[in-house]
Amino acid sequence: MAKSRQLPSLLEGSVAAHLRRLALPMVWGILATMSFNVVDTYFVAQLGSGPLAAMSFTFPVVMVINAIAIGLGAGTSSAVARAYGAGDLNRVRRLATDAVLLAALIAIVVTVVGLLTIEPLFRLLGAEEALLPLISDYMVPWYLGAVFAMAPMVALSAIRAIGNSALTGRIMVAVALFNLVLDPLLIFGWGIFPRLELQGAALATIIARGVSFVAAFYYLAHREQLLAMSVWRLPVIRESWGQLLRVGLPAIATNVIIPMSGGVVVALVASHGAEAVAGLGVALRIEPLALIVFYALSSVVGPFIGQNAGAGKVGRAQLTVSVLARFCMVFGVGMALVLYFAGGPVASLFSDSPQVLSVAVAYLTVVPISYAGYGFVMSANAAFNGLGHPLPGTLISFLRVLGLYLPLAWLGNQFWGIQGLFVATAISNLVLGGVAWWWLRRYIGSNVSAMSPVTGGDAIKRVQ
Repeated sequence: MAKSRQLPSLLEGSVAAHLRRLALPMVWGILATMSFNVVDTYFVAQLGSGPLAAMSFTFPVVMVINAIAIGLGAGTSSAVARAYGAGDLNRVRRLATDAVLLAALIAIVVTVVGLLTIEPLFRLLGAEEALLPLISDYMVPWYLGAVFAMAPMVALSAIRAIGNSALTGRIMVAVALFNLVLDPLLIFGWGIFPRLELQGAALATIIARGVSFVAAFYYLAHREQLLAMSVWRLPVIRESWGQLLRVGLPAIATNVIIPMSGGVVVALVASHGAEAVAGLGVALRIEPLALIVFYALSSVVGPFIGQNAGAGKVGRAQLTVSVLARFCMVFGVGMALVLYFAGGPVASLFSDSPQVLSVAVAYLTVVPISYAGYGFVMSANAAFNGLGHPLPGTLISFLRVLGLYLPLAWLGNQFWGIQGLFVATAISNLVLGGVAWWWLRRYIGSNVSAMSPVTGGDAIKRVQ
């Protein structure tokens, strides 16, 4: 565990160079994780528009569950990293163990509630009666394997928090490749495997994530020795959970609000037919790949800006905001140009239906104009988490979705149809990107210099 202490200090040297060095390894790990959706969509699209539309309806629900796991991972990473930085390895083990236990218990609740609510939930989302059996084929195995989706994400967050991001990246890539192999075998019934179609896509994902479950726990327990299995006193566990959830709960809220709003948008798009939902599903599988660099950047901004703020380097923290803003602007505009020209050919890899392609291309032409704003919102949320004050980031996300996006989406759909929905998305991203930039700069300038180190999980510890 001492290896991570030999990494270059984040308090000196080029801000941009540090962020680049930290983010690049995460690109591959996150890219591998994102590939699950793209690979599943590609193979399911070969089954026809019905199965593709059914899986598109599941996207917001699956994203909500993943958002819960991501939020728990954020709380775990924050708490474990601070304890590790303080040299309290016993506390590190306690927090990592209790975080995994909490994730497993929440996954059990998700399984039970999910299985009991499949039909009413997806009817609420606008799914046609004919699609409900297909949706059940996908969601029943997915819910049964929820623990394999949630617990490894938290375990890998603990490993990454001590500085071993290379290991987490390798596990993510290996699991994604395994899913790529399993998908056609189980969907189409190649060789000795049965043809399970949409159910096979879900089973392939769950089996692959089961492998990540085993790998994460092996490394967590044996290689990193981060599990403290000998102490199971309820007061100790409760105190750990409290520390994890101080950042985790706001992070969950921030991550959940986006896919929940996605569910509303799917319901709005459903009024235009199953082909429109399928087209949106194609676009929403391609978009995360376009945003992969922003996701990787946001995964390292928190610890970077937190360490510098905790050390009292306010000017360096403010410089970080400027570097982030410039990068988001340049990369966002560049990605918008790429998708403007390449969106159609890429979407055609998933479907040859003109109706499906027209919706996917419309999305990939309009929404990427706002990626610069959306990218900065992600980085600002991560920065607030790193500062130990996640509520501003949560408020920004809620303001973006509830205060601006959903009202504009409803109006846009009423007056301009699907195109109006996509314009609403772009406006919301750009406006709230500007709000996030202003709020983060103002917050650092007025609050960081007043912070002082205190003991315990709530503190931002000064780095000596």
